Amino acid sequence: MKRRFLALCSALALALSLSGCWQDELDEPDAGQLLIDALEDPSAQEEPVALPASFSLPYAADQTLDPITCSDGMQQVVGGLLYEGLFQLSPSLEPQEVLCSGYTYNPETLTYVFTLRSGVLFSDGSPLTAQDVAQTLQRAKSSSRYGARLSQVSSISAGQESVTVVLSRANTGFPALLDIPIVKASTASAAVPVGTGPYALVQDGGSARLERNAHWWKGSALPVDTISLSAAADRDTMLYQFTSHEVQLITADLTGTEPVSVTGSIHFQDADTTILHYIGFNTQKAPFDNQALRSALSLGINRASIISAFLSGHGAAAQSPISPLTSLYPTDLDQDYSYDAFAQAMSQAGFASGHSRSATLLVNSENSFKVSAATAIAQELSAFDLNIEVKALPWAEYTAALAAGQFDLYYGEIKLTADWDLTALVGTGGGANYSKWADPQTDALLASYAAASDRAASMHTLCAHLQAECPIIPICFKSTSVLVQDGVVEGLQPTMANPFYDFSSCTVHLQT
Repeated sequence: MKRRFLALCSALALALSLSGCWQDELDEPDAGQLLIDALEDPSAQEEPVALPASFSLPYAADQTLDPITCSDGMQQVVGGLLYEGLFQLSPSLEPQEVLCSGYTYNPETLTYVFTLRSGVLFSDGSPLTAQDVAQTLQRAKSSSRYGARLSQVSSISAGQESVTVVLSRANTGFPALLDIPIVKASTASAAVPVGTGPYALVQDGGSARLERNAHWWKGSALPVDTISLSAAADRDTMLYQFTSHEVQLITADLTGTEPVSVTGSIHFQDADTTILHYIGFNTQKAPFDNQALRSALSLGINRASIISAFLSGHGAAAQSPISPLTSLYPTDLDQDYSYDAFAQAMSQAGFASGHSRSATLLVNSENSFKVSAATAIAQELSAFDLNIEVKALPWAEYTAALAAGQFDLYYGEIKLTADWDLTALVGTGGGANYSKWADPQTDALLASYAAASDRAASMHTLCAHLQAECPIIPICFKSTSVLVQDGVVEGLQPTMANPFYDFSSCTVHLQT
């Protein structure tokens, strides 16, 4: 757990949700930003904690809470307490069974059969059925939020106590994509569909609150029986409520864009994500069509320093394009940063001749954190024969330049799926493959990984090849954060998709 006392100084970014708030490819500029000042001696200025009478969350009273169609931000946070999926992602981004008690996979027919957990009831007391799950997944497949991750699904059908999903291509990691919240099918069109989560929404006149779900299948004790909901018409209202302690928790991306201000005594807890920061090359033109040069440059980036100095520590260094938190990460392929190794590699690549060559590194100008990181990386790599200049462009110009191939290098960000399918990023014709990397061996290894029974071994082979060829340079996987009023919630362990992961194990401190 990390702690910060808020005032109005150094920039840290606000995004309104941990769930569903990123695109599958490059992120657009964030909606807002926190201005936080980490005082040199916070203990000397700390005031006694004023605990609230009740634990409260913000929500948009005039918007749907349907987890498939609702807006990102406040609604998704509240939804984390109302709904559950067949699976959930753990803090290490691994799929864990929730409404699913087990499954089978037939690699010949590409068919999954998911067995539902018995005895699960919705918050209204009705039983969870396979039809509820199938209809929710079918709706999700047509949605903007989940459509891309379910594009490989050919059919979904309900059995007696199971749901069958047929894929159009092999994917032994498909369960990691099924943390999609399930709702009671007959209530899908309601503003607040019925879910199976630990809480249910209760409305009395113009007010609303979350009450403990007496039918929750886990039956675990919860830290509070009631959670108040405070209507917030927009982001500014939500921030005011948080600053004034009318609400005690919001979610945030602390490396975002346009600043807004918030004050108060808070602590934050980071959650690891599948969002990769990386350097991309234009592999179609010199000098970055040179594999030896690309590999040498990868050795020249001090990732830990970049994360600490320019991303405020909100990231985990990675030399392969999957999160180092996962069991699939090939730790043995990592190399300690060494300037001498960088210098030797540049010399061996033929770029220590004394003949200067210029190159341009594109970055989105709206994000000061990325601009600072890109500038530092350009300085690190502007050694020997290379002179790299940073060119910061507005979002529209930046993405247009990438699409047109008008760049030498670029600082990129992509939200990968939790099955770690890298096809979009490095596969031939991939939607985020701005490097235009086209390599039959890479494509074959991607296909082999997708079908592998030993996913770790297959991923190791793929990552070893990608490190050797270096079509991109992974930098880190960024984290997002949950900000909480100081002293209120103890034991919070948020995940990328749910700030209330294992909420039963938390303690909420209120006025006595």
